[in-house]
Order: sequence, then structure tokens, then C-alpha cells
Amino acid sequence: MIVAFSVAPSGERPGSPSAPSDSVHDAVAAAVRVVRASGLPNRTSSMFTEIEGEWDEVMAVVKAATLAVAEYGTRVSLVLKADYRPGHVGEIDGKVQRLEAAIAEREGAAGSA
Repeated sequence: MIVAFSVAPSGERPGSPSAPSDSVHDAVAAAVRVVRASGLPNRTSSMFTEIEGEWDEVMAVVKAATLAVAEYGTRVSLVLKADYRPGHVGEIDGKVQRLEAAIAEREGAAGSA
């Protein structure tokens, strides 16, 4: 399965690791460190982190990342989208490769008309 998720703290926690700010990059960095340490295939963009693996292992990483962000506030917002497709692996890259091939194919067909 592939899970795309985003976590962000809210509410200032006394003694939290970062000073009050409108940026959450330190908290997000803590979450991404957890994801990368998991060893599961992953990628981070400006809005979400994607991780691929079996259901239980992916959800355990999401939980650990959420708890890491909890150190930065009194609550945590978690947005999660999952693609559960049993028997398929390598889809974190495979889906993007198929998309790019379809775009290139369409552009090639348009250029030869």
C-alpha cells in the first residue's frame, strides 16, 4: 500500500523543541526523519510524504511520525490518503512512471499529427 500523509502541530507546547513560529518545518523534519529511518520506500514533496509497504508497517511509521510531531504542539493535524492494492509493490515509482509514459505518448502523438 501507498500512504500519502501530512502532519502539522498546533498550539504552543511549553518547552517544545522550537520557538514559536508560523513555520512548521522543524516538526515536519522530525516526522520525515522517522519515515526515512523506517527503511520503507518514501518520498517527500512540499505538501505530503508518501511511504510504501505493508499495511501494519506503514501505519506504524505514520503513528511514529505523528508522535514525533506531537513534541512540537499540544495537538497534531494528520491528513492521510491511502492506496491499498494487495499484491502490488514498487508502485510509489511505478505509478509515476506510467503517468509520465502516458504524457510522453500523448505529446508524441500530438507532435506527429
